[in-house]
Amino acid sequence: MTWEDLDAHLDKVPGTVSAYVGRPGARQAWTRRADATHYAASTMKLAVLVALFRAAEAGRLGLDAPVPVRNSFDSALPGAPRFANDRDYDNDEAVWDRVGGEAPLRWLAERMIIRSSNLATNICIGQVGLPAVAQAWALAGARHSVTGRGIEDFAARDSGIDNLVTAADLAALLGELALGATRPGPLASPAGCAAMLDVLVAQEHREDLAAGLPDGTRIAHKNGWVRGVRHGAGVVFPDDAPPYTIVVCTTTDLADGGADGDEVSDDACRLIAHVSEQVWAARHDLTG
Repeated sequence: MTWEDLDAHLDKVPGTVSAYVGRPGARQAWTRRADATHYAASTMKLAVLVALFRAAEAGRLGLDAPVPVRNSFDSALPGAPRFANDRDYDNDEAVWDRVGGEAPLRWLAERMIIRSSNLATNICIGQVGLPAVAQAWALAGARHSVTGRGIEDFAARDSGIDNLVTAADLAALLGELALGATRPGPLASPAGCAAMLDVLVAQEHREDLAAGLPDGTRIAHKNGWVRGVRHGAGVVFPDDAPPYTIVVCTTTDLADGGADGDEVSDDACRLIAHVSEQVWAARHDLTG
């Protein structure tokens, strides 16, 4: 396989397919429309995770402190009524089972990632604030990605406040996490970055990037999907090569699996898994 072959394959896909592949901290090995913006879906939860750990390290909140589990949130649109999540639009009954009670913030952050819980995400955003999420993107070097609202904040969405990502920005954030686990970096302490990577490694939705890797390969990743959108973003840690970041964002007719919590599109997942498989085969040669 050559990168030109992979581009030719993706040229046949209707819609927009973006990709970024490279070693953390090094020049990219291959990109495709890496600065094209896509609706973020659940990949925005990566920046929320970073914001939480940064706030904890700064002493502004305690990850192990219990917080109320309530399904009512302030809209990002000034003056709009509070909004709530739809249980049928979520992926994690465990969080909903605690509504009316309390849960540790660390546990909610983990459910936000490993099960992609929307309710947990909005609770976490409520604890840390959207400006802190924006700062996480900025510190990672993101140029185009924005987390402007919580999930299902339809009043904000309809007014034009949205959540957007690019493949390059997702790769920048993940790359900084990987590098930050080995030396001090802009996002968090080495221990904090390592802890966030461990959460991402525990990801239970493994039908896209992880499906293209040999069984047992360590990958710290987050995916996201809504109707017309399927993304996979991760850092792969081969036993026989240096780590590499891989991000594939698709806004196509293939990604027709509906909202988070519904059956995902097999075609979109297979496409991302195919890219992941081809990059794995080239893992020894990922130079800029």
